[in-house]
Amino acid sequence: MVNIAILGCGGLGQNMALLIEQKKDFKLVGICDRNAYFFDEKGISGLIVKDANSVEKVHGSVKSTNSIKDLISNYKDKIDAIFIALPNLPNEFIPNIAQEIISIRYKGVIVDALKRTKAVEMIKRLDSDLKRADILYLTGCGATPGLLTAAAALAAQSFVEVLDVTITFGVGIANWEMYKATIREDIAHLPGFNPEIVSKMTDKEVMKELEKRNGILELHHMEHADDIMLELANVCSRDRVTTGGIVDTKNPKKPISTNVKITGRTFEGKISTHQFVLGDETTMAANVNGPILGYMKSGLWLYDLGTRGALTSACIMPHFGAAKDNYLEIQKRQKTALAIAAS
Repeated sequence: MVNIAILGCGGLGQNMALLIEQKKDFKLVGICDRNAYFFDEKGISGLIVKDANSVEKVHGSVKSTNSIKDLISNYKDKIDAIFIALPNLPNEFIPNIAQEIISIRYKGVIVDALKRTKAVEMIKRLDSDLKRADILYLTGCGATPGLLTAAAALAAQSFVEVLDVTITFGVGIANWEMYKATIREDIAHLPGFNPEIVSKMTDKEVMKELEKRNGILELHHMEHADDIMLELANVCSRDRVTTGGIVDTKNPKKPISTNVKITGRTFEGKISTHQFVLGDETTMAANVNGPILGYMKSGLWLYDLGTRGALTSACIMPHFGAAKDNYLEIQKRQKTALAIAAS
């Protein structure tokens, strides 16, 4: 049984608690938000977390002005893995949390659902510190980046060169209150906004911005960590990766289907496109939290094998080696070899 702690009790944190309850090999033992933490080695009910809507309202919770530090420092020996379900505004927020966990001397596996390229780069720069701390940190393990990035890394195996990766997502949200942190992160991708600006906006200002757009956020050419993750996995350079999508903050139905298209050149010189489409019935919570637990399980397996440091979800896939020569040079070499064999 894997003992899990969740840092954050917003929409993703609450739904992760519900998901863990349906997984036989996982047990939620700790959860915190900005005002309180709660630990129970026997297990914490996802329904209790969902109904309370904040850790402070859970019976038996402890009020704290530094809940992350208090939860982990007091119970680090009883926590196998941590899911960071906190909003990442500004970019350095979750990387700073990672540094705090290192300073507490926690040993184990940490998984996040980071989105922005700069934030993932900050986590990667902690690689040496994480190794020294005896931590395996898996970053970008949600839906995108995460599930779709991994699908791209897998689909790339059909090709000797990946020419383009296009990720398009559709998200339907009926509860602004539950997912306001996620919505804030999406607004930060809009023209005229950035993480620093959005982190200073009040809820009223965010609501006003949503009303101006009739609740619809159209996102194009986002600074999404799929690009750096596929580059680090040697699938393709980041300039060949594009991420965008539509978020409807007033309706639970997806405005468009979520998919990833991978275009590449085969060893025969043919250009082809793979496409992976997620079912419209799967929610954002299902497509983020499910892969998080899957990567957490892989992380625990790798941890037992001695792996430490910072890895992305795309690294835990079949590895892709970029072709060193272009196709015409390979053809020329093959023809030369055939001519020599014929003579």
